[in-house]
Amino acid sequence: MSFIWVNFLWFLLAIPAMVGLYLLILARKKRAAVRYANLNMVRAAMGTGSRFRRHVPPVLLLTALTVMLLATARPQMVLTLPSLTSDVMLTLDVSGSMRAADVEPTRIEAAQLAAKKFIEMQPHDVKIGITAFAGTAFLVQSPTLSREDLVATIDRLQLQRGTALGSGILISLKTLFPDADIDLGQGGPRDQVQQQRGQQLGQPGTPGRPEPKPHTAVLPGTYQKSIIIALTDGNTNAGVDPLVAARLAGDYGVKVFTVGFGSQPGGGVAEFGGQRQRSVLNEEALRQVAEITRGAYFHASSADELVEVYKTLNREFFTETKETEVTALFAGIAAALTLLSAALSLLWFNRVF
Repeated sequence: MSFIWVNFLWFLLAIPAMVGLYLLILARKKRAAVRYANLNMVRAAMGTGSRFRRHVPPVLLLTALTVMLLATARPQMVLTLPSLTSDVMLTLDVSGSMRAADVEPTRIEAAQLAAKKFIEMQPHDVKIGITAFAGTAFLVQSPTLSREDLVATIDRLQLQRGTALGSGILISLKTLFPDADIDLGQGGPRDQVQQQRGQQLGQPGTPGRPEPKPHTAVLPGTYQKSIIIALTDGNTNAGVDPLVAARLAGDYGVKVFTVGFGSQPGGGVAEFGGQRQRSVLNEEALRQVAEITRGAYFHASSADELVEVYKTLNREFFTETKETEVTALFAGIAAALTLLSAALSLLWFNRVF
């Protein structure tokens, strides 16, 4: 525990003085009682329980005063609280190498199963969207609360050639900020960043869409409402440079959590289109993407490990541990103790204090 106004703690020195004053008053009452034998007889008849009771209200009152003085110093405690995350974009690699069987039954099937379990973990009020990327990137499911639609979308994923992680991140970012002026083609002529059914996602000037809003860059990782989770098993060979996409996501304050999937070292081999493909995971690039956006990088080499990664992510961005001021809590406790002290005094001795 810490305090914002530390100097106010000096007021606590008044508590020992009050305890001493209370003991002094008790001593005087005791000396006065000795003069009256009949009073001592009454006190003896009342028993030890009554003598104990008379101390309870004052002790409660002193405790209340102590807690109230602590409240004036504005105490802070490290608490784990629900976060403000309301939108999650799953950005999934559907390149041909995801057919590799180094992860049973295959990488893509393990990734689909883990994604479904991740969806089941989420609070019912969190919207989840899905972006798939291979040589191009597609928004395959807009953010929705319907878990059935999300599961159906995951089951429909089809493998393609290429790996365009950066384009996948940009598509996810554009989905989270549909009115923003995000250039989806900044990766060069080879970019073919598209939405489902082959339509470009919200390029400036598209008929029927609002004009893009100007954006002022914020500190990376400060936008708490949305996050992006990007899973890949290989090295980017198409689309936007992932670091360029990461810097843009950082400007919008969105954290990107990257997950490298597959066995190490040497990657996995998959048959796709009659050819054997080997994917080698570029962990350094994934770490840089996470670092730029203030996210985190994880590696999973099995289906079980991938599920554990998703569980860790779930704990990380749906709860946050931070130092929180608890002045109101202390004030409430002090008020409750004061009322309890007064109530007991009234009940036992027919007076407030």
